Amino acid sequence: MVNLKPLRRSNPRDVEAPDKYYAKAVGSGVTDLRRLAHLISNQSTVRKADCLAVLEALQHNISDELGQGRIVKLGDFGTFQVGVRSNGADTEEEVSQNLVKSAHLNFRPGRDFKSLLKTLSYKLVG
Repeated sequence: MVNLKPLRRSNPRDVEAPDKYYAKAVGSGVTDLRRLAHLISNQSTVRKADCLAVLEALQHNISDELGQGRIVKLGDFGTFQVGVRSNGADTEEEVSQNLVKSAHLNFRPGRDFKSLLKTLSYKLVG
């Protein structure tokens, strides 16, 4: 169940328009690497410490591969890729790394997660 709360927003294209309320998903807690290691160890014969070591290595290597400009595909989980926001240039020749304003991470969910997103249920919270 995904928790929702109402969020009031103005229209940036029309500052005179009345504000509207939109549904915003809010977290109901945090699951960290230790919790994931605990959950995995309970579902397998692998000890929690070993699961944690593998998850930490996975995290390190994903970061390293993304830093090398690679796309990281984790099977049916999904794909990670670095994206950038940049200033515009008038010509192709003027495009350079100096135009980059910031970097972000793109995640494209795999098949199983796409299915999950279609079947979620929601609950409005205060």
